[in-house]
Amino acid sequence: MIRILAIETSCDETAAAVIEDGRRILSNVIASQTELHARYGGVFPEMASRAHIEAILPVIEQAMREAYLGFDDLDAVAVTHGPGLAGSLLVGVNAAKGLALGRKLPLLGINHLEAHIYAHWLETRPDGVETEEAARTDLEFPLLALVVSGGHTELVMMHDHARYEYLGGTLDDAAGEAFDKVGRLLGLPYPGGPAIQTTAQNGHATAFRFPRAWLDDSYDFSFSGLKTAMLRIVESYSDPPRGQQLANLAASFQAAVVDVLSAKAARAAEEFKATAVLLCGGVSANQALRTTTAERASIPVHYPPPILCTDNAAMVGACAYRHFIAGERAGWDLDVLPGLRLVERRRTARA
Repeated sequence: MIRILAIETSCDETAAAVIEDGRRILSNVIASQTELHARYGGVFPEMASRAHIEAILPVIEQAMREAYLGFDDLDAVAVTHGPGLAGSLLVGVNAAKGLALGRKLPLLGINHLEAHIYAHWLETRPDGVETEEAARTDLEFPLLALVVSGGHTELVMMHDHARYEYLGGTLDDAAGEAFDKVGRLLGLPYPGGPAIQTTAQNGHATAFRFPRAWLDDSYDFSFSGLKTAMLRIVESYSDPPRGQQLANLAASFQAAVVDVLSAKAARAAEEFKATAVLLCGGVSANQALRTTTAERASIPVHYPPPILCTDNAAMVGACAYRHFIAGERAGWDLDVLPGLRLVERRRTARA
């Protein structure tokens, strides 16, 4: 058995988890900063890093307690070192270095985007509760991963473990960022994604004709024009939208985002002969995206339970396991890489 303590502090979640053999979740602790940043309508980087400093040790200690393990029972320490907010990443990386050095444990630096993909290898029940039941065993390469979060929207072919091919990504706003910005325009609480989804349940998705940026036949995405279209509509009203009008706006916006994401994912899956589509990242918790992608794709569409869609350390541990058994180790000079990519654009590369 290989047990890895994983740490995640790339944005506004302080998280630690202990993962066994890359699949079994022994603990998964997340300290959210949502309430802290809600007053600003988005993440305030300096406040995020300070909150990480206060939370990091208690979160790690709780993760170890819930796993019923001591540090001598660990085989390695893994930490997200990019992409993300520099100040936030530094807190996690420094904590991981200190623990690994003090306990003489191997250290692994993990790519946050790759970790989101590996949430699919963790053991969970359909309701999202961690269990000892077997994780997915029907995932066969090649797989198409659609990574959609607050900072990233990318389509990537996964040919094998740690072998990726970039197909396309956002040219401006990420899908999650667009949800947050539009949520603010509509006067909805932060984070915008869940708020828009809830509001849209009572709305009509065809009430407003929002633009879709198809960008010819590419697999790139653009949501800035959609955001601008919403701004113009909201500004045209003398009073902020409420009631049915608000619900219709939320539903129409959500439909525009989901339409492009699901259509491009389905087309890429067919073109590159993927065996399944893996939805990853915070926006993959959106029910409309899950349903529409499953309807359009001719192959299975998988998505983690909500707790493993948003930032967490369990996914970092699952990813770290693959790198650990491959013999990879980070040096004590491991640094944060805020702009780290999963794979270079337009070519295949190792993560």
